[in-house]
Amino acid sequence: MASIDPETWQEKRIYSPEQLETAREVLEEMRRGRNLEQALRKHPQPEGGYPAKHLLVAVYRSLVEQGEWQPDTDLLSRIRMKPVRTLSGVTTVTVLTKPYPCPGKCIFCPTDARMPKSYLPDEPGARRGLQHHFDPYDQVRSRIEALEAVGHPTEKIELLILGGTWSAYRRDYQEWFVRRCFDALNASGEEDRPYGPSPTLEEAQCRNENGPHRNVGLVVETRPDRITPRELAWMRRLGVTKVQMGAQSLDDRILAINQRGHTAADTLRATALLRAAGFKIVLHWMPNLLGATLDSDRKDFGRLWASAQAGLGYSPDEIKIYPCELLPNAELIQNWERGEYQPYTQDELVNLIAAIKPGIPRYCRVNRVIRDIPSTNVVAGNKRTSLRQDVHAELARRGQHCSCIRCREVGSEVIDPAELHLQDDVYYPAYAEEHFLSYETVSGRLAGYLRLSLPLEPPAEVAGKPFPRLDGSLGFADLENAAIIREVHVYGQSLPVGVEQPGAAQHIGLGTSLLHEAEAIACQKGFARLAVISAIGTRPYYEERGFERGELYLIKKIK
Repeated sequence: MASIDPETWQEKRIYSPEQLETAREVLEEMRRGRNLEQALRKHPQPEGGYPAKHLLVAVYRSLVEQGEWQPDTDLLSRIRMKPVRTLSGVTTVTVLTKPYPCPGKCIFCPTDARMPKSYLPDEPGARRGLQHHFDPYDQVRSRIEALEAVGHPTEKIELLILGGTWSAYRRDYQEWFVRRCFDALNASGEEDRPYGPSPTLEEAQCRNENGPHRNVGLVVETRPDRITPRELAWMRRLGVTKVQMGAQSLDDRILAINQRGHTAADTLRATALLRAAGFKIVLHWMPNLLGATLDSDRKDFGRLWASAQAGLGYSPDEIKIYPCELLPNAELIQNWERGEYQPYTQDELVNLIAAIKPGIPRYCRVNRVIRDIPSTNVVAGNKRTSLRQDVHAELARRGQHCSCIRCREVGSEVIDPAELHLQDDVYYPAYAEEHFLSYETVSGRLAGYLRLSLPLEPPAEVAGKPFPRLDGSLGFADLENAAIIREVHVYGQSLPVGVEQPGAAQHIGLGTSLLHEAEAIACQKGFARLAVISAIGTRPYYEERGFERGELYLIKKIK
């Protein structure tokens, strides 16, 4: 039996009969009730050590394919490496774009000629991009193969395209990059490599609707000052459903000192436009920038949510907390050498984040609490990448907790659908009424949710600048008199399309039920239609539930 090394993917690894037999014996022990550690210790390999998890997965799959064993999802989940990667309901694949000039001049941003702006070659995801020469097809295929080798399902893929400012790249490059990502998703296995390029992006997208690895979310990152109606229409044609932006700070003085190149009003305008177009919004926030203090950072973080009841909130759906890290190839190092900048210590950062995290609303997910930059690159200040765990330990010591989405996800917990209750959290970001509809367990764990946006009439100007409209000339006619479903997400271990698992949150009808609730609210509020910002691979799901294709969105008339 042959398999690919999931760490390097550069060579085939041929296993001896003795290794395969040892792996089978481990699996047999686990089928009889032993846990993985007990089974491994009972069956060491002849040459020393224990069978790797990717070998166990390969042997399990071979036995199922040969008909010797029946599929056993419980056994597979017990040998799966890092099951948390797919407990959010989908499997994430990250790819990097090529190095390209960035319009930003931020003094805290590292610069490496080999990498897109702000990335370092030894960051885990960035390293994979560099190894594959930033080829989108190779990056996606190698990551899918690595995930499959250690037992993760790959039928539902959220694709993260990272690297500098997406909107600054040429559009022909963007179209090619996305098209080749879809080609990789449409390839069914190693035998398909290399998979020939689709003649058009539309054809690649069409194939993906029923492909082996359906795209259920497409994410790009850009700057707030690059968000325009025309840019959003282009993103929709590419299939983008979520946008990450670096807000960094909501204090114009701090933004100017760090040469960020945009204002807080630009960020507010960008979040309002993204929400009006149905996109999910991820903001990056950076404490410890030049000119900031622990006290000013606490106040600044509160600005993200403070105006949500007054209709002027930024209110991101997700947030990444990226404390500024002092790196040798960033301009900020000169300020530090002159004594003008001092990084926070680890304890200061832990206490700061522990102070602000409990105030994060229930509708927001904290994706990161530290950027995964190897400590060898950090000149001074915090060097621990396990900052999230440190913060949670501090919160436990204080007797406090965080209610963000990530802290409440149901994960692998077995649920009883009859015990779930529906909750509707209403808030008011800039120029919208938002409903965060969620199904929760008795213990408060989150099983699934839907984001429903009811657009409100924006003013003609925001912060002295005209506020643009999303009109039909750009393809936004789908949104006329429409309430917008920006996201439907059901948690639990990611399952293949059409597969059910007793006690799992996925595939028990929570998504359909949430759609019915959203339609009822939209009808009550007087909207004539529902529009959903569907990913390419979820189009069939919505069509089965009464939605029809518009130009950029799927739409449904409200009865």
